[in-house]
Formats: sequence, structure tokens, C-alpha cells
Amino acid sequence: MNFSQTGKAEHFCYESMNRSCPKFIYPTAIRAPLYAFFGVAIVFTICGNLLVIIAIAHFKQLHTPTNYLVLSLAVADLLLGAIFMPPSMVRSLETCWYFGDLFCKIHTSAGIMLCTVSILNLCFISIDRYYAVCKPLHYHTKITNGVSVIMVLVSWIVSAFVGFPMIFLKLNILGIEDFYYKNVACVGGCIFFQSVASSSIGSALSFYIPGFIMVGIYQKIFRVAQKQARSINSIACQNANSEKNKKSLSNLERKATKTLAVVMGVFLSCWTPFFSCNVIHPIVNYSIPPVLFDTLAWIGLLNSTFNPIVYAFFYSWYRKAFRMIIFGKIFHTDSSRSKLCTD
Repeated sequence: MNFSQTGKAEHFCYESMNRSCPKFIYPTAIRAPLYAFFGVAIVFTICGNLLVIIAIAHFKQLHTPTNYLVLSLAVADLLLGAIFMPPSMVRSLETCWYFGDLFCKIHTSAGIMLCTVSILNLCFISIDRYYAVCKPLHYHTKITNGVSVIMVLVSWIVSAFVGFPMIFLKLNILGIEDFYYKNVACVGGCIFFQSVASSSIGSALSFYIPGFIMVGIYQKIFRVAQKQARSINSIACQNANSEKNKKSLSNLERKATKTLAVVMGVFLSCWTPFFSCNVIHPIVNYSIPPVLFDTLAWIGLLNSTFNPIVYAFFYSWYRKAFRMIIFGKIFHTDSSRSKLCTD
């Protein structure tokens, strides 16, 4: 894990310690813009997801099963931006970890947990959309507020069991302990190192299996939505007045489904390169350059920055809610009952 070009470490994280990790010092012309970029990304991540959380919590019109799942997703993204990204920024740009071994374990475990929370929430959202579009008559009986709360709890509890035991019980290095402690572990490092079994099983449980389930569900949803659109258009031509409300409702459901599918697509696009390398890395004898691995991890983390932008771009009611929050109109009397969805 040596960053120097000469093959010998010129600097160390802790110069006085024998087992210190090597330290690569980026030129100021590179480090300063990167700090600015990551800093802006962190601020946007926190502020954007905070707007989503306040909007869903404050406006009663947004108190729906789907939005409770979106709220859970926004909380996970907010926590990534608030507690995971800042230490990761320092580690990436200083190439050393100065926050201690215990916080390294907590930091890594939290990152795994929050990433898993995100994809499980998206998986449950796809199930919500399946009932909304494919089985609309059963939607309000199958997907209630209570059911959505259970989905949220399952997402967080399962994710916590995936993230924390892996690190604190050292399951990630099971079977390769000698290699890890002789060749990888050093003072001033916080490296998420995995065996072939750990990377394969962990990536499958946290990303690939839920991802394939989501893609399969959304493919079915879009096929059903296309059939419904053709059917509604045909009936509307015969009797436009009697089908006007049904068509409007169907359009809202399709728009919500399309937007959440974009959220899912952005998530998969951001995280697929990282998880692909995560599986390949142990197989190719850990030969993927640390800088590339770190870059792909940051591309995945930036997904938490993109989600609020997607909501604001596609949803007119989120834009209206954001404006009311930013200009302080939510402090007006009965602002929580404001009508946001008009189309």
C-alpha cells in the first residue's frame, strides 16, 4: 500500500513508530481544490437531505408510505454526509488516519451499514411502487403507514447486523489474518481489507442481490405501466370526462415510479464500479491501486449528494416544499397543511 513513486516511503504518518503507514503528500495545487470539492459535496449532501427530511416531516400531504421510505433513505444519506464523509475526506487527502483504531472500526462499520440501508430502502421502495402500479386496488390495504415503518426498521436493523459484526468480529479478514497483520496493518491506517469470501458474500448481500431484485421489479412495473397507459388512452378517447380523474391519478403514480426508478438508477450507477472492484480486488491479489479504489468509493458516496437533486428536478411539490423551508414559510400558521401536489 505504498504511495511513493520510488518504492521507498519518504514520509510516514507517525515518524517515531516502527509500524507506521507510509504517507504520500499531495502538492498544494492538487490538495486545495480537492478539499474545496469534497467540502462543497459534503455541505450539499447535508443540506439537500436535510431539506428532504424537513419537507416530509413537516408537510402532512407528504405523509405517505412511499415518502416514509424516502425519508429513511434521506436520513441514511444525511448521516453519510455528516459523520462518514468528513473523516473519509481527511483520510483520502492526507493518506493517513489520525482518529484512532476504535473510531476507524466505528467509521468503517457505519459506512457499510448506511450503504446497506440505502439499497434496502430502495428495494422496499420498488416493492411499494410494484403494488401502486401493478396492483392499485390492493395498494392501500397492503402498503400502509405501519407496513412502511416495519420496512424502515427492517432496513436499519439488518444493515446494522451486516456492518458492525463484520468489522468488530473481524469477519472481513477471517482466514487471512496472518497476511493482513504482516503485510497490510500499520499505525495511521484505516483500510477496509477483505478476503475473497468476505468481499464476495458482503457485496452480494449488500448490493448485488437487492440490486437484481430492484431491476427485476422495475422492469415488470414499466411493462405494466405501459399497458395501463395504452388502456387509459384508449378509454379516454371514448369517454374523456369519466376517465379524467383516473388518468390524472395514473399519471401521478407513473411519474412517482419513474422518478424513484431514476433514484435507483443513479444509486446503481454510482456504486456498481466500487462493488465490482471490491469483488475483484482480492481475486487479483489486491493489485488495484489504492487511489483508484478510493476514487470509486467517493463516486459511490456522491450518490448521497445526487438524490435530493433528483427529487427537486422531477418533483414540483418537493421544489415548492424546499422553497417554503428556505424562505421560512414553514413557520407560518397551518403551513404544514399547505397543498403541494396540484397536478
